[in-house]
Formats: sequence, structure tokens, C-alpha cells
Amino acid sequence: MRQPVTTKDAPAAIGPYSQAIRAGGFLFVSGQIPLNPATGELVGGSIAEQTHRVFDNLKAILTAAGASFDHVVKTTVYRSDMSEFAAMNEVYGSYFGSPAPARATIQAARLPRDVRVEIDLVAYLG
Repeated sequence: MRQPVTTKDAPAAIGPYSQAIRAGGFLFVSGQIPLNPATGELVGGSIAEQTHRVFDNLKAILTAAGASFDHVVKTTVYRSDMSEFAAMNEVYGSYFGSPAPARATIQAARLPRDVRVEIDLVAYLG
């Protein structure tokens, strides 16, 4: 059985997808970009600022599902420019304890709304 998870504290889905889906003991969170959910505007500035905004959105969805970053088992990071990897990675690492979740990092030619970072994740809720 699939159950949607939604919150007003993260950007609303702008297409035929859910912010997150709970299935069995897992939570699958759709890719988040640096959108401010209150204004719908992209967060400008450095890749660090944009990555923090993405994590704010992910945290809001996890919280709505009764979870936290401690429940995350897998992430996928989509980047438009790998030359900014170190700055993004420093922010990324500040959100996870040990052991860190499994991760894939992919450089994409273009991301939604021409953002520089998008992250999706899978959490185990038990």
C-alpha cells in the first residue's frame, strides 16, 4: 500500500508526483530543489546556501512523516557543475551522523528551473 506524505513546509509538487510516498517501512522523498516554500522563489547565492535550502525542504518532508535524517538510508545528489562539489559536500555532511547514508552523485546537463543542486532520498521507517 502506498500512502502520500505532504507538508506545506516544503515546496508543493508541481507535476504528477508526490512530495513523498510511504510504502511499507520505507519513505521515498521526491527530489528537492532550493525553492522557498513560502514564496515559491528559488534561493539565490552560493551553492552552500542552495544546499541548505534543499535540506530544509527535505527535513520538512521527513518531519511530516515522523522521521529525521537519522532514518535516511540512501540519497541521490544531482549537480549541474561538479566543480562546486566540495562546497556542497561540506553542507551535505553536516546533516548526517555516522554511518552516513549510501549516496550517488550525478552531474546532469540541466536540472529543473536551472538550479545547481537537487537531492532525493529514501528513509527506512521500520
